Amino acid sequence: MDETVGLFTGESDHPKAKYALFFVQAIGAGFAFLASAWLIAKVLDKADFGWKQQMSRFKFKGLIILLMIMFGGVVFNSIIIDWNANVEFPESWSFVEEWMKEAEAQRIVLTKFLTDFNSPLEFLIGILVIGFIAGIGEEVFFRGVLQSKMHIYTGNIHLSVWISAFIFSAIHIQFYGLFPRMVLGAIFGYIYFYSGSMIYPIIAHILNNSLTVTLVYLGKLGIIEFDIEKTDQVSWPFAMLGLVLLLIAMKAFKDSHKNFKLDDELAESL
Repeated sequence: MDETVGLFTGESDHPKAKYALFFVQAIGAGFAFLASAWLIAKVLDKADFGWKQQMSRFKFKGLIILLMIMFGGVVFNSIIIDWNANVEFPESWSFVEEWMKEAEAQRIVLTKFLTDFNSPLEFLIGILVIGFIAGIGEEVFFRGVLQSKMHIYTGNIHLSVWISAFIFSAIHIQFYGLFPRMVLGAIFGYIYFYSGSMIYPIIAHILNNSLTVTLVYLGKLGIIEFDIEKTDQVSWPFAMLGLVLLLIAMKAFKDSHKNFKLDDELAESL
């Protein structure tokens, strides 16, 4: 039990602690979401994810535009990260602010412990768990299941995208990263809606997570200067250029997929 407490606070000195944490992360942030999505779809809704249709809507041109969307989104999101990280509450809310900052500090310790790679093997496992497993699991659940259900319930795509993005962000229990993660979730949501394929948001999520992990590792090796706790790394003019690129690329992405046809059998199952 002592080892477990140390593991989840990032203070364990056990030689295999990081591998144990990777295992827990893979189960909690990946496979648990996949299992939940499968149970909801197959057992409750008797529906199909239609992976053949998902793949048929994936285009190489769309992938190129997706890279532009992610570049613009990451650059623009940097100013939201900085703003959210420096939010100050009124004096009457000081106890809430203190609690949030303590939780944030603890999460930073755990994140730094998890991403403090001591070998290429740990880095590759980090890419697999944080990038691929988490990216696939979260997108299948939050976009493939939750956003689709929200669209049915609300009848409004924008509400469904932002409600799902909010829940996606809130479930990470990190107020000082709530808004930038919500924006990221919304970008994934619109990508899914415009294309009709989960392949795109899955790739985008994997790229986003893997980029952060790679920057952390390169920073530790001294190849680049990167501090995961530093938030003011992008200037406002550059961030605005990122927003312009994001909007233009999103419009191009939407136009490139406007003629996709819904699979009748899949539509009937939904």
